[in-house]
Amino acid sequence: MKKTLSASTKSNLITYAMLAVIFAVVQLLSVTGNLSSLVSGLLVPICMYIILAVSLNLTVGILGDLSLGHAGFMCVGAYSSAIFSMLTKDVISADLLRYVLALLVGGAFAAIFGILIGIPVLRLKGDYLAIVTLAFGEIIKVIVNNMYIAKDIHGVHFAMLTSISDMGLDEGSKEVILNGPQGISGTPQTKSFVIAFVLVVITVAVILNLINSRTGRAIMSIRDNRIAAESVGINVTKYKLMAFSVSAFFAGVAGVIYSHNTYALQATTKNFGYDMSILILVLVVLGGIGSIKGSILSSIILISLPEILRDFQKYRMLIYAILLIVMMIVNNNPVTKAFFKKIFGSLKRLLPKKKAAEKSSEVTQ
Repeated sequence: MKKTLSASTKSNLITYAMLAVIFAVVQLLSVTGNLSSLVSGLLVPICMYIILAVSLNLTVGILGDLSLGHAGFMCVGAYSSAIFSMLTKDVISADLLRYVLALLVGGAFAAIFGILIGIPVLRLKGDYLAIVTLAFGEIIKVIVNNMYIAKDIHGVHFAMLTSISDMGLDEGSKEVILNGPQGISGTPQTKSFVIAFVLVVITVAVILNLINSRTGRAIMSIRDNRIAAESVGINVTKYKLMAFSVSAFFAGVAGVIYSHNTYALQATTKNFGYDMSILILVLVVLGGIGSIKGSILSSIILISLPEILRDFQKYRMLIYAILLIVMMIVNNNPVTKAFFKKIFGSLKRLLPKKKAAEKSSEVTQ
């Protein structure tokens, strides 16, 4: 008797195969010289948005809580890793090692903030949770815009609500790390698509394994019916906090990618504020809440479209808006879902007939 793969295993294999195809296509276009400079510049940001969408899907789709503070965790990861890289660029000469450590630092700080915020916040539900997490993102943005970090021969100096000139630094050896609203300039750059894609694969693998584990089933039971989950002994606070912190960790990793892909890092509304949180949520909703494959595809399509349509300057946002509406209808309409299910079902029914014919031929032989 041959062992048949479970539905979740098949779905995971399809997701990994999709990632492999995407990577192969990009590498093939790069080798053959058919990859334009515009698309090349979008590869690393697309990987960043995939990580953000997949990680937020863990909170919104699997846990069932609406969080609008994902940009805040991204901001924590971006700034903590950039500060780490700036302080250690003369100490750690190996760029790859420093970047890996920066990833761990950014993800760890974001996860810590996820735990600290999650302990009081996850007791809330629905709109209340969304409002509080949104406020967290705005508070983080205000805090980093009022922080000043510099170093000289006497060591590292930190201050709040002041300026670099008031910190009493030695002018001969002064090096500004974080200059309030002006942000961080000169972060060591790491713009490798291969590294960013490896991080995408790690993110997808970790979250898929978490979803299909005992912990993931406990998290989904809380989403489906919290009272029933508590009645069978599931620690609701523990599992909600676990999902929230894992989601925050990978948001911090995405922040590290962002900070090491841009020369000037500034905490603006567009980068780390309300706009970014809504954009990540749009990627999750349009790709299908709870669908990892959908989050990957929606991130690729929606992030690349505005740049690809730049030649159609007058109609670019109109086309973009129409495609958003179409994707929303297709992904969330029961009629279209039933239609595609019927098509795939008819294709699957063709396979057993072929197997039956092969068995009958073996018997006759």
